[in-house]
Amino acid sequence: MSQATAIIVGASSLVSREIATQLAEQGVELALLAQDTESLKEFSQSLPSQVSLHELAIERPKDIIATLESVWQQLGGAHLVIVNTGLNGYDASLPWQLEQDIITVNVQGYSAICNTAFRLFVEQGYGQLAAINSIAGLRGGPSVAYHASKAYASSYLEGLSMHAQRLKLPITISDLQLGLLDKAAMQQSRLWLSPPHEVARQALKAMQKGKRRAYITKRWRLVAWLTKLLPEFIYNTRHWRTKEERKAARAARAAKKAQ
Repeated sequence: MSQATAIIVGASSLVSREIATQLAEQGVELALLAQDTESLKEFSQSLPSQVSLHELAIERPKDIIATLESVWQQLGGAHLVIVNTGLNGYDASLPWQLEQDIITVNVQGYSAICNTAFRLFVEQGYGQLAAINSIAGLRGGPSVAYHASKAYASSYLEGLSMHAQRLKLPITISDLQLGLLDKAAMQQSRLWLSPPHEVARQALKAMQKGKRRAYITKRWRLVAWLTKLLPEFIYNTRHWRTKEERKAARAARAAKKAQ
């Protein structure tokens, strides 16, 4: 392959679109995989490099494998595969259907993508697999299956990296740990909520450096470090108190100080 090529699996998110835009500006040929390709048509036509769209059945692993193999053949291989798929949701009653849906997408679908990409890279002899993950995987959390699935995702990548070393092949595995951007957005935190183009820029920079693991954006490294250090009784209390309970606790502390 003379021209650089990249496959983005889960191309409909804002971060994926920003990554695609920045890669296209570098002249990289792109294959964008998404569940709703219709929503990407206008966007793909605006990009300065060659782009193809492909439907992704994220809930059906066998179909994912077939799609990825087909796209690979059409491109004649790829230098980079970026995986940005994920389902999240929270219901305090922990209904099984929601848990099952998250596991199907974040574990089964994700594994099918990464496994297939790695196998194709092995056959090709080189390449880079990068996954957009989350620091939510560092500890358990209220969205039980989501936190667990992100821990699985990170561990899966580490295993693939070990296999690449065992095979002595130049296959780079990059685990890009995004901060809790959804939470930051809900809290309207300017400190922790970075614009999508900056998230994409730092993600691409980490890929270009061949980073095994990177926190995106860099300031989330501190949160990740503190999250891992917190004793369980503090970590659990911090998560499970309701907003009303936290407000009452703050009021009680303020009243105590005023005495």
